Amino acid sequence: MLPCYVLLDLETTGGNATRDRITEIAAVRMEGGLEVARWSTLVNPEAPISGFIEQLTGISNAMGANAPCFGDVANQLMTLLKGAVLVAHNVRFDHGFLLHEFERAGTPLRIKTLCTVRLSRLLYPQFKSHGLDAIMQRHGINTSARHRAMGDVEVMQSWLTQAQAELGADTVQRHAQTLLQSSAALPPQLETPVADIPDTPGVYLFYGESKLPLYVGKSIKLRSRIMSHFQAAGRNPREMRIAQDIRRIEWQPTAGELGALLLEARLVKELQPLHNRQLRRESALCAWRLDANPAARPLLTLVRGKDLQPQAFGSLYGPYRSKNQALLHLRELAQAQGLCLQALGLESGKGRCFGHQTGHCQGVCCGEEAPQRHHLRLQLALTSHKLQVWPYAGVVGLREHDPRTERTDIHLFDQWCHLATVHSDDELADALHTRTHAALAFDLDTYRLALKHLAPGSRSGVQRVLLG
Repeated sequence: MLPCYVLLDLETTGGNATRDRITEIAAVRMEGGLEVARWSTLVNPEAPISGFIEQLTGISNAMGANAPCFGDVANQLMTLLKGAVLVAHNVRFDHGFLLHEFERAGTPLRIKTLCTVRLSRLLYPQFKSHGLDAIMQRHGINTSARHRAMGDVEVMQSWLTQAQAELGADTVQRHAQTLLQSSAALPPQLETPVADIPDTPGVYLFYGESKLPLYVGKSIKLRSRIMSHFQAAGRNPREMRIAQDIRRIEWQPTAGELGALLLEARLVKELQPLHNRQLRRESALCAWRLDANPAARPLLTLVRGKDLQPQAFGSLYGPYRSKNQALLHLRELAQAQGLCLQALGLESGKGRCFGHQTGHCQGVCCGEEAPQRHHLRLQLALTSHKLQVWPYAGVVGLREHDPRTERTDIHLFDQWCHLATVHSDDELADALHTRTHAALAFDLDTYRLALKHLAPGSRSGVQRVLLG
């Protein structure tokens, strides 16, 4: 099939590679079509084995307690894997566990992988199911050690032998090489198999050697978007720097694009990735407050930081990412609408302003225009920038559902602020309770997202639910 590969299977205490541990390893090394090594061992998971797992695999807590820890067999396994392609059924599962175990043992694992589930789909597209039990049934393969590591390895080995006999060794080799070459654009030092990443909505995080991410992004098709980064590395300097520095990828699925956008905005502000610029924390965020009194001077004052509260949006205009941006925009409005810079607080002095002398001010500063009329013109000029008052009596939920994954996210908003994303009634109750004890923090990016989906008359396609 391939010049050198290792068929491998693991038994574990559960399905979460970050939390659960390995209980058994089996591996068969193939070189030039011949088996050259065979090895298996129980592993002490240093964690309890549940009754369900013991019933499924036959591996008990007593068996695990008497076995070596992973660190004791790590070197032996690494020697077996050296120079080979790691081949497993649903290789993402096994590779994920090995990455975490080798990391705990202080030895990074860098190895190419090939999934026999994906290979089966290429070789036998006429079949719908490609799980190990389905393969055994349609190919007449039997084992007395199903759900034991070496038993499952031997099933894979028998299936590959049959596939080569039925379809030809060249065909099997060609499809195996296709799966390997599909990752040719990937950085060679990348530890995460991109094939393991789902092509569903979510957020992805690129990591280098540091614990802080290099980059955080979102997409409605995670794997495709990630691959586009690497394919652009030869053309884009930033993508090239990321490709040179990246070591691993993490991802967090969502039910849809809105959830991905909200999660991306939060993670960028929390983690401050090196290569993200658009969504960084905005400590200088500000808005203009218009005084209700037409005779007040100045008519506008700059509001920023903790004073930028959604409850006061009825008299606020903006927002702006900086004081300079706010001043520049106000000067442009004054120029376009003939407003008085002195009344706006952009020019000091009394009596006729400089703009009136040059014909750009209608004279509110010297009594030629009524303050009420100037105030009304200013309001009209600012109308499109008025911050929207929260139009609901309480918390609103936006429901997203992905029929492909059956995932449902409910995004909770109040006063244009994102409270939480929940998935159950208990989480909803906790989020609503927490809301009563925490101040709402305004965020420009979240406000713009919420405005698109929650403003009266908006038709975003996301289901809206008033929660009170």
